[in-house]
Amino acid sequence: MNLSDSWTAGQPIARVSAAEAVFSSLRQAIEDGRLAVGTRLSSEAALAQQFGVSRSVVREALRSCASLGLTETRTGKGTFVIADRVGGDLTLGQYSARELTEARPHIEVPAAGLAARRRSEDDLQHLRDIVDSMSREDDPEAWVALDAAFHAAIARFSGNRVFEKVVADIRDAMANQSETLNMVAGRQQDSDAEHREILAAIETGSAAQASEAMRRHLEAVDAALGLILGS
Repeated sequence: MNLSDSWTAGQPIARVSAAEAVFSSLRQAIEDGRLAVGTRLSSEAALAQQFGVSRSVVREALRSCASLGLTETRTGKGTFVIADRVGGDLTLGQYSARELTEARPHIEVPAAGLAARRRSEDDLQHLRDIVDSMSREDDPEAWVALDAAFHAAIARFSGNRVFEKVVADIRDAMANQSETLNMVAGRQQDSDAEHREILAAIETGSAAQASEAMRRHLEAVDAALGLILGS
């Protein structure tokens, strides 16, 4: 089943948060049946033209649709609607949101504590630079990359190569999750504040405070996921 362009008629997309607007339009069309299960979406180029945005904006919106389990891209065939409601978990590439939620506290909470004890002044400055850049960043894709860099840096500064390796392995899934949470739940500003708290705790040199700040951040992420998934 091919997608008719008619369903996008009269839906101009605001330039503010273009990816979020495209995502919301796609999600609404899927959930109200205008894009029925089995529909093959138009190509990224065609959707970009229909919405008046760049292909990268469309690509970002489609990633979030896929993460929510609404669409699936089939190599050589296109992107298809596979469900009209959000599933019970998010698909984040190699890992799921549930798997990240279960694993991250056991990795990143102790890593933050170790980073507080072992970080150098150069390490602190690197984290400050990332946090400052995130607070000024208005490009969602660039912000997500900085978010991933922040968590990877803390794992590296922990001085524990196991933590560093595990966070590097799940980095793409974490970035995908952050992108979806920002788009669906508006998490970016809250995450910025939580990252500043983590940085401040690491600056004190207190392992307990740094671990607690990271734990609160991960709990907030988990709560946002729960709202999306209805759990």
